[in-house]
Amino acid sequence: MSRKVEESAAAKRLLKYAAFHTTSDEESESSPSTARQFALAEALRDELIALGVSNVRLSEYCYVYGEIPASAGCENAPALGFIAHMDTSPDAPGENVRPRVWEDYDGGDVEIGNGLTLSVRDFPHLKALAGRTLITTDGTTLLGADDKAGAAEIMTLAERVLNENVPHGKICVGFTPDEEVGRGPEHFDVEGFGADFAYTVDGDEENCIEFENFNAAAAKVGFAGKSVHPGTAKNVMVNAALLAMEFDAALPKGQTPADTEGYEGFWHLTDMRGDVSSAELQYIIRDHDAASFDGRVKTLERITADMNARYGEGTVTLSVREQYRNMRERIEPCMHLVENAEAAIAEGGMTPVRKPIRGGTDGARLSFMGLPCPNLGTGGNAFHGPFEHATVEGMDAAVGTLLGIVKRYAAM
Repeated sequence: MSRKVEESAAAKRLLKYAAFHTTSDEESESSPSTARQFALAEALRDELIALGVSNVRLSEYCYVYGEIPASAGCENAPALGFIAHMDTSPDAPGENVRPRVWEDYDGGDVEIGNGLTLSVRDFPHLKALAGRTLITTDGTTLLGADDKAGAAEIMTLAERVLNENVPHGKICVGFTPDEEVGRGPEHFDVEGFGADFAYTVDGDEENCIEFENFNAAAAKVGFAGKSVHPGTAKNVMVNAALLAMEFDAALPKGQTPADTEGYEGFWHLTDMRGDVSSAELQYIIRDHDAASFDGRVKTLERITADMNARYGEGTVTLSVREQYRNMRERIEPCMHLVENAEAAIAEGGMTPVRKPIRGGTDGARLSFMGLPCPNLGTGGNAFHGPFEHATVEGMDAAVGTLLGIVKRYAAM
């Protein structure tokens, strides 16, 4: 094992947790969506118990909880929660993950394996990682730093608080399933968790804090065609696959994920299938602004109505499922969460960066469930694919931020 990894409790834990196959499944109706997530949940439960964390429990729905009681003199400090998710994205293979470690990385292109190059052209931030210890995939799977890096950092926080006599209020630890399929908080026990405020540790750069996220929904659009022999099809055939192409072409141009950044929203075609008889398109809809988000949904409804008017009612069907809303409105009354995190980041020698989440985290839904919960960076990047990577130094800095937050609230 790399010397730098050996010296980093968080990085060692990431490599250990990465070996667990925890890919979630959007099509599954069970909770958790995949039973394999229990293997990591059980390992995390056992590790918390071994560290001396109190009231450790694993729920029937694959949620792991634990508590560290407040130290003497800090009993009146706010109870803080730290939360990470155990599942990995179904967007890329998550089984047989074989991380690669690059000590004294030079900030240039890296041939990670499987014919893939982690390139500065595609990921310009790599230049700033020169001199660090880089952890990548071998090109065949994702790494799982999203969010096993967060889990490793929270576990390391617990270890250090317990072993180093760090002054602290009550600390609540939570590990969740199914974040990647938008169902992480579905069975989260907010009351039993016992925190007044919380942070998800599920971001990228270690100096970032995020308290704004997309409003989000998933849409399915169905197309009913009429299949007849092409030789006698004139004025009879209705090709469902062509209807699907027409629907997508009716969306405003230049508003896909590949065209947008920052606060800009999008429609994202994630899946398509079909033939002459029937077809289906699946989209995710994202926008930070609530009015713009509602407008995007109305655009899908308008295209549906227009096509049904041309081809007959019922030719096109639309169903929209809301996933989460922008957490900003629930964080703004508790901006001490952001300010204290920024102070802890600065104390670690970094420049704090506020950035919008171009996605969502468990914290978005938890904030609307009564647990204000901004998101902190983990030191990882390029999630959901074979170019995913993290650095040992970034992970250690993230642990330092968590410790700094704990100390600041203990002093309140």
